[in-house]
Amino acid sequence: MGDRPIDMRDRALLLIGFAGAFRRSELVGFDCDDVEHVRQGIVLHLRRSKTDQTGQGRKIAIPHGRTRWCPVRHLTDWLTHAGIEEGPIFRGMGRHGRIAPTRLSADAVAAILKRRVQAVGFDPATFSGHSLRAGLATSAAIAGASSWKIRQQTGHKSDAMLARYIRDGDMFTDNAAGAVL
Repeated sequence: MGDRPIDMRDRALLLIGFAGAFRRSELVGFDCDDVEHVRQGIVLHLRRSKTDQTGQGRKIAIPHGRTRWCPVRHLTDWLTHAGIEEGPIFRGMGRHGRIAPTRLSADAVAAILKRRVQAVGFDPATFSGHSLRAGLATSAAIAGASSWKIRQQTGHKSDAMLARYIRDGDMFTDNAAGAVL
């Protein structure tokens, strides 16, 4: 990705979407008032989700990253560059880089993800807006995070539901054959 405003937005969108394991609708629903800066990173206040129709909400911690792909830094860079201080965080953009006052649609998240993965040589047909959510669950499982901590991030109520998100990437983690070979 480059350093154009659209690149900055897309980078922040994808990194926050991955780190928070957000659904597309959750990701585009965030407003500036939903971001709380803390010493360890940011806390995003998710006001409503597919499984929280009553609007109780929940808080999701996004820690500072240890690499150049820090979601907190890239979100801050996007908001600062775009001059966004209130309203929707992730907004549409015109062809000439003009930032719209309105929020992106959930469908736009899938289109952005597909465009970006195709640009790096992956088949976009194998990705969807849900790939960010499944990607975090899978990556966290491979890294050894407990299912309880993964569910805390994703909002899944049970290990059975979470297991549907963890892709085949963890097939070799604690593999039974690996323990005896």
